[in-house]
Amino acid sequence: MSRYNDLELFASIARTNSLVGAGRELGITGAAVSKRLMALEQRLAVRLVQRTTRTLRITPEGERYLQEGKRLLAELQELEQTLRGVTAKPTGLLRINASLGFGRAIVSTILAEFAALYPELEVQLHLSDRALNLVEEGYDIGIRVGELRDARLHARKLRSNRRLICAAPGYLDKHGTPANLADLAKHSVIVLHENDQRFGTWHLQNEARYENLKVRARMSTNDGEAALSWALAGFGLLLRSEWSIQALLQEEKLRVVLPDWYETADVYAVYPTQDQLSAKTRAFIDFMAAHPMTTI
Repeated sequence: MSRYNDLELFASIARTNSLVGAGRELGITGAAVSKRLMALEQRLAVRLVQRTTRTLRITPEGERYLQEGKRLLAELQELEQTLRGVTAKPTGLLRINASLGFGRAIVSTILAEFAALYPELEVQLHLSDRALNLVEEGYDIGIRVGELRDARLHARKLRSNRRLICAAPGYLDKHGTPANLADLAKHSVIVLHENDQRFGTWHLQNEARYENLKVRARMSTNDGEAALSWALAGFGLLLRSEWSIQALLQEEKLRVVLPDWYETADVYAVYPTQDQLSAKTRAFIDFMAAHPMTTI
């Protein structure tokens, strides 16, 4: 049997969670499925499935084979459609990595709408507090906020974004409002540590110059929601993305401090290759770039 057929076999086993169920899907017996699975495991020299008389569980090696296999099956399907002159529609598995805050608030909603348009597409969204290696981890797209650190990746800008210094009105009423950057040293600061950035350094700019400002954190965290809750509770100044504080500014629960100073944190879609970009990857990037939640 071809490696293509092996991938289809294993995908069916994982989907049905049963050798007999996979056999029904493929039109063969459960015994034939078991024999082909054993041959596949022997060829790969790894155990893909842990089997007992009652249960079947995919091993970590099996999960990796499954995810990469789904990707290859989808790409092969798209290639065949292209060669037949058929416009490829998004199908197969689309895997996306995004930051916790932006991913939870924005990407998840956009991805749900996109998936609804393409019922044959399977989507996975992995949220993390650091940028994962897309190639090694098997992701099609990464959504990044701020500086892009991996020059090997291609990128498309989705929206402009700034990080602004903000604080609760109660904190500013009690401790005063900074009039310049030097005044920040007199204030309590909440530091959000994201994506392996240099800890406690704000890369600020205005129309005239740049300043790398070292701040001493009274409180620090790698979670944006926790940092924001501390700022709202009046624990200090926070550097936070515009998209996440717009509503709080309008409700006057937060105020911007030193509004001429900001940190650039544009939003990008990054992907490993630009040549023969798959239909699903290109379609989602185009969809997200045009979405109202991205373009505001």
